[in-house]
Amino acid sequence: MTVRENFHQAAWQEPLITELGSPGERGATVPGFDGPAAEPLAEDLRRSAPPELPQLGQPQVLRHYMRLSQMTLGHNVALDATVGTTTPKYPPVVNELIARSPKLTALHPEQPPETTQGLLELLWELGECFKALSGMDEFALQPQGGAHAIFANVLIMKAFHASRGDDHRDEMISTLATHPTNPAAASAAGFKIIEVPVGPQGYVELDALKAAVSERTAGLFLNNPEDTGVFNPEIDRLADVVHDAGGLCAYDQANANATLGIARARESGFDLCHFNLHKTFGAPMNLYGPAAGAVGVTAELARFLPTPLVVKQDGRFALDTDRPESIGPIRAYLGNIATLVKSYAWIRALGPQWLPEVARVAVLNNNYVQQQMEELPGVSVSFPDNHERRLDVVRYSLEGLKESTGLGAEELNNRVPDFGIPAHWTSHHPFTSPEPLTLEPTESFSRTDLDETAAVYRRVVQEAHDNPSLVATGPHRSSVAQMQPEALEPGAVPPATARLMRERRPRAALEVAAPASGPA
Repeated sequence: MTVRENFHQAAWQEPLITELGSPGERGATVPGFDGPAAEPLAEDLRRSAPPELPQLGQPQVLRHYMRLSQMTLGHNVALDATVGTTTPKYPPVVNELIARSPKLTALHPEQPPETTQGLLELLWELGECFKALSGMDEFALQPQGGAHAIFANVLIMKAFHASRGDDHRDEMISTLATHPTNPAAASAAGFKIIEVPVGPQGYVELDALKAAVSERTAGLFLNNPEDTGVFNPEIDRLADVVHDAGGLCAYDQANANATLGIARARESGFDLCHFNLHKTFGAPMNLYGPAAGAVGVTAELARFLPTPLVVKQDGRFALDTDRPESIGPIRAYLGNIATLVKSYAWIRALGPQWLPEVARVAVLNNNYVQQQMEELPGVSVSFPDNHERRLDVVRYSLEGLKESTGLGAEELNNRVPDFGIPAHWTSHHPFTSPEPLTLEPTESFSRTDLDETAAVYRRVVQEAHDNPSLVATGPHRSSVAQMQPEALEPGAVPPATARLMRERRPRAALEVAAPASGPA
């Protein structure tokens, strides 16, 4: 099977859960309690009225969420190689069972360390794994995700320069092709962002970086491979330029799946790095969380890491909070424990022999799909002057297709779900990829999976040439009909909660419209 000709997704016309139920319905009856009670909350902390929670029985709740799950092209039912830059890999189900063990879930974060030695040992060993994979000297596991880890790195940079009296270093260098969270985090910490353009090869050139550094440079944030999918072969020389100017270099390893066990941040000349555990280490899958980040630094910067840190002392494990120069805790307790445990299990299951094979197969899969995609009329690869292999992703452009058919990234995104494929990622438009299409076939996909993904795009591109109205009016077999932007009031702010939706629109307008019946 290469294309699912008769695919049709469920369309339940399911209302919001706040629109279901009726007063008095219950899923469970909680018995009364006549024991000791806590003191009442202060008056200014109490609600003026009870929350408007829906009142439903258990069957209604179960049906509601099962229906929603059937209306979603979720990771466990769909080929989501289309969710580019998220590292959509298979999260082993057995790791979910491990993380749900009462040995973990029944622990309390306030327990004395002597009663949680097993968990602390696991976290310490996980840090040792990350040290081996990055070359860094010490790791912190507190961050809640990639952006949070990046912000921690920014604060460490800031603390380092402050400790040296370099308060004049208020500029952070990043690039247009780097994850936007890097300049955003630096800006949130008060730094001025110096954006360096990428060259025709799809990465920062040495001369451009030399022109950007100055005595005000605090540091550099960079992905490698960049979000263009291209590896910068001058990465260590870029780090030398920043170091010569007195700055630090932070390596955003959100794209580390293509270099895992092969290239390390330390050998690239970097002082800090972070891993996205919910991407690279299969816990649980791509960017849909619950996320966790790991921040690694050289010995010189270790004193600034967030606390507490798990340390090994005389064969036992303890929490180190005695770090006067630390940036302090960046969240409560030790991090997202469930995700940390899943990452540890994923690493140990593969071991040092097979971790590099993850990267090799992911790169092979990516280039296999690229070969098929480049054959499609109107589809091109960004930065065509660079003939080196793309690693984790390929940034395609549908600009040629748009010019010849009038249909581009948005229209194809409306059609591909008709074949059971989620819509593709369209970021970096128009800077690196006009009419963008980004795919990321990780090591989890078989050759059959990759052929099916390419075949769907081959079909839809052919339809765009032969029957453009069919593509333009898609989706026809999805759970939700094509969005109608003109239905929104000009300038209106979308309501952020169900309550605001109820107040703004009548009940009839809240019901999900069924997809229009149309050709396959």
